[in-house]
Amino acid sequence: MTNSVPEFSEHTQCFLIVGSNTSEAHPLVAGHVMEAQARGAKLVVVDPREIQMGRLADVYLRFRPGTDVAFLNGMMNVIIGEGLADEAFVEERTEGLEELREVVKEYTPERVEQITGIPADDLREAARTYAIHKPAAILYAMGITQHTTGTDNVKSCANLAMLTGNVGVAGGGVNPLRGQNNVQGACDLGGLPNVYPGYQAVTLPAVKEKFEQAWGVGGLDDQVGLTVTEMMDGACAGDVRALYVMAENPMLSDPDVNHVRHCLEQLDFLVVQDIFLTETAELAHVVLPGASFAEKDGTFTGTDRRVQRVRKAIEPLGESRPDWLVVCQLAQRMGAHGFDFDSPEEVMEEIAVLTPIYGGVSYERLEKEGSLQWPVPTADHLGTPYLHKDKFSRGLGHFHAIEFKEAVELPDDEYPFILTTGRLMFHFHTGSMTRRSEKLAQEVPEAYVELHPDDAASIGLNGSKRVRVASRRGEIELMVRVTERIRPGVVFIPFHFAEAAANVLTNAALDPIAKIPEYKVCAVRIEPLT
Repeated sequence: MTNSVPEFSEHTQCFLIVGSNTSEAHPLVAGHVMEAQARGAKLVVVDPREIQMGRLADVYLRFRPGTDVAFLNGMMNVIIGEGLADEAFVEERTEGLEELREVVKEYTPERVEQITGIPADDLREAARTYAIHKPAAILYAMGITQHTTGTDNVKSCANLAMLTGNVGVAGGGVNPLRGQNNVQGACDLGGLPNVYPGYQAVTLPAVKEKFEQAWGVGGLDDQVGLTVTEMMDGACAGDVRALYVMAENPMLSDPDVNHVRHCLEQLDFLVVQDIFLTETAELAHVVLPGASFAEKDGTFTGTDRRVQRVRKAIEPLGESRPDWLVVCQLAQRMGAHGFDFDSPEEVMEEIAVLTPIYGGVSYERLEKEGSLQWPVPTADHLGTPYLHKDKFSRGLGHFHAIEFKEAVELPDDEYPFILTTGRLMFHFHTGSMTRRSEKLAQEVPEAYVELHPDDAASIGLNGSKRVRVASRRGEIELMVRVTERIRPGVVFIPFHFAEAAANVLTNAALDPIAKIPEYKVCAVRIEPLT
């Protein structure tokens, strides 16, 4: 995120929420949005379902999934055509506007309506609302990124923010909402295949040498590694023979789950470290019991780059151990040096030395100040509530001229509906924790598919309560909910339920740059069950 969650309630005058069911997936963030609305801030929501935020919106655009670039280009077409761009910001702080202008001039509201289904006048109203009420913040989540065009979608959001001068100001920016509470921290500290901690590229010789010297080792690999989806294909191909899965459940969270199971079964050795026996752990050769958040010390880095302390409330139960300790003890038994930390505080001390954006973060400061937002380069730096205040990290912000591209798999006669997936307020991710809660399970006890009444009539539902949903990769049976909150031709399934896993159906096609699968668009058919 370029900005901070508390800024929204205090500074933001307009929100553009796209690809995010904010009130259900990020309810605390939604609370700040609603506080801003109470003082008069505007809200524009773009979603194929009439989510709660859509019902609260000043402008709600119900579009066809996978057409984000088209509607974003359409908004920029209106903003440029009506003279609503921030010309001073564009002139002083950006480059590449002419290339962008040439592309977006073809995305008139009328053409965008044909592509997306958004009425042309509604698109104009959304563009004007966002451009006029400043500062304006874009909030997005995996409805933007989980596409084969996810990188294009994110760049288009950045284009829109720069065009209107909504970057480098309090209450503005481009703000991805992360899917779990320490996803940001995992990425910050090297949990990606192409970087060391602090986003230092593994391919750069100077970075490689830096970490070799710090860790007292030689020959660190300078090649980009595999993403999760690529690891599964590698297992099937025999290129990946062992896998260590920590606090992740790919048997429910990865696309094309039948393929994932087949790939995991090809491994010579599978280790899973988790707090419950998940669907993935059931396939493991060895299961290591991890400790929950309440049983360990450490830090979490939240969605707005905010580093906060986690303090142990109870000792780890049974034979479970904190994750950092398990990793250190395994490394030591395998003969590695440098894993002799006595506490997570010592780990943070090394992080501060080797990771410039965390250079001024320490447990002592976190105890005194409560939280710090990176970059915090030095011990006397106060942290950074919002990024790009005076300039971009590359100097000038670069506009990317992007043409709309369709999703890899679209409906046809055999599979006539678009499936999109998402989350519910009462369950979290793969449900390994929340579905073990009796109270939460009472709220939503089983999986379901949302279907528009017109589509229910077209398949001859005739009062049936259950349906079979099939894609080219598999099929599931589940309850059906007929509702006008979903767009005709689109169906929605929450992905939390192992017994009717939405990801049995989804497409593992990848964004060519970010390597994120296309969870949000695939073609399915639906058959009533008697």
